[in-house]
Amino acid sequence: MNNIQLSSKSNINPIQQNSFEQLIDNSIVMAYRGILKIFRNPEQLFDVTLMPIIFTLMFSYIFGGAIAGGVRNYLPVIIPGILVQTLLSASMTIGVQLREDMDKGVFNRFKSLPIARISPLIGALLANIVRYLIATILTFMMGFLIGFKAYGGITGVISAGMLVIFVAWSMSWVFIFLGVVTHSASSLSGLSNLIMMPLTFLSNAFVPTNSFPKALRIIANINPISHLISAVRLLTNHGMMGREIWFSLLGGIIFIAIFAPLSLKVYMSKA
Repeated sequence: MNNIQLSSKSNINPIQQNSFEQLIDNSIVMAYRGILKIFRNPEQLFDVTLMPIIFTLMFSYIFGGAIAGGVRNYLPVIIPGILVQTLLSASMTIGVQLREDMDKGVFNRFKSLPIARISPLIGALLANIVRYLIATILTFMMGFLIGFKAYGGITGVISAGMLVIFVAWSMSWVFIFLGVVTHSASSLSGLSNLIMMPLTFLSNAFVPTNSFPKALRIIANINPISHLISAVRLLTNHGMMGREIWFSLLGGIIFIAIFAPLSLKVYMSKA
């Protein structure tokens, strides 16, 4: 946040600070701040750079032969799974960073500035899209390097990436809500992992669900993450759209509709 210069539009009468034009202006400045934080602290990119590389190699070469008879046969299964897992895990970061900023008093400093009160939050959401893009590009690149063939073509790959980015962005509202209601970044991190790990591993991300015990198979088949991964596989491997895509889009809209108003209400009461 050091040496951030707000534009001239931000230095207006506080009475006008809630204008839509100022909100856009301030949010862009805060998004720029978030992007600078990301690239000045490379460790913030470890989860979206190292994770897709390490997980793709590890799962492909350890489980590929056992599950699909070979790495190349396993890649159409695992690449969509790694992509979804990586981006949904990246959604947790925004809540943790928000909680850290609140604990360190950064938001108290924002309150003293003549800016729209919600702009730091909107800026963080915009900046997080950069992390999603990095993770998406690296996951597909890693897959292509070890032999992944996207028979859905470039259109299928781009569509799959956009779908996962949208759902991950919508889920970030859940972790924003948790960020403003929890008491520490460490407790939020633990709670977020407790939510995401069972959802991710109890899905069709890494193995076919028909190998699960009956009770777990039922849970995995209704898991929203399973529908998202199936949608990504249809797009990347076949270039097709199925009902799983509409389920995933609907799920993202529901997350936003429920958690965005809740998050904004609590955030505005504290910001």
